[in-house]
Amino acid sequence: MSFYHGIDARSVSGRRTIDRLLLLKEALREIPDKTTDSNLLVATWNIRDFDKPAYGERSDEAIYYIAEIISRFDIVAIQEVYRDLKALNRVLSILGPFWKPLISDTTEGRQGNNERMVYLYDSRKVSFGGLAGELVLPDVKAEDGTQRPASQIWRTPYICGFKAGWSNFMLCSAHILWGREPSRGGIEPADRIEEIRKIAKFLKKRTQDPTAWSRNLILLGDFNIFSSNENGAFGELTKTGGFTIPDSHREFVTNAAQNRCYDQIAFRIQKDRLDWTGRAGVFDYFKHIYTEADQALYIEQMGEAYLRNTRGKIRDEKGQARYYKTYWRTHQMSDHLPLWAELKIDFSSQYLTRKREGSV
Repeated sequence: MSFYHGIDARSVSGRRTIDRLLLLKEALREIPDKTTDSNLLVATWNIRDFDKPAYGERSDEAIYYIAEIISRFDIVAIQEVYRDLKALNRVLSILGPFWKPLISDTTEGRQGNNERMVYLYDSRKVSFGGLAGELVLPDVKAEDGTQRPASQIWRTPYICGFKAGWSNFMLCSAHILWGREPSRGGIEPADRIEEIRKIAKFLKKRTQDPTAWSRNLILLGDFNIFSSNENGAFGELTKTGGFTIPDSHREFVTNAAQNRCYDQIAFRIQKDRLDWTGRAGVFDYFKHIYTEADQALYIEQMGEAYLRNTRGKIRDEKGQARYYKTYWRTHQMSDHLPLWAELKIDFSSQYLTRKREGSV
């Protein structure tokens, strides 16, 4: 349930917001319905520079759209949340009191980019299990046999434990470093592959630990993966970490340009404790809001930057269209699309069967 009382239906932008929210609601029906206790809808969404002052605040219109999309799920891992939490709090005010945040600290330094990891969850379905921590890699043995501090992940992954239905599970949200784009058909740069390898190995070991908070773990986020080539970053998840990524997930494109599989949801889960239902997808909101046909509606909001580039040169029609499509609207919404998966969390029948057989 979202709260819409702040929309001014007397204004042009307010009426447009209402109309597009109605379109969004209808479009979001492609995602399975939320139930009380049988399914869990998990999503990951990199919300571009949310909300860095260099790009200005998002409009109220965009905040309503972001909240509407989030509300369709039970729990959402969000990457690229800026140090200042004003934008996140604007979204939470629309989502209402049942939605709760879990927020990491910022990773300091140039590599951390002043970013946080955030989980938003609907507390009517999901409860926080008490586990929250940032992934810190252990020391490594040097050639001389001494222990040396490990090189840490640029943007520290965030692990939290949750409970829903009959299931306890951990989520680990990651945002892997960016770098040069590989040649067509090539694999990702070595430093990106190495980050994913380190995370995958660490989490594999953690889920094999009998004292782990849960043996069910979902690794999700923005991995900046360019293809499902098993010899590159993708293979580190599946082969090194032993994570399962269903075949149907592997070619999901999650960037706004619809040509990269940057974002992933990977599973290390126990049967009859947390199961994937077989349903997953990517929600392309640009089919319904901030469409290419909407460009003229936002000229006033885009301001001088729509008319002239950073060097002061007047943009032609193609340049204006490019600015709207690839820059302005992706800073209102994002240059990533939310990736989601549905999980089964009701194992009452299996429990009763085992109980009848005397195995519990």
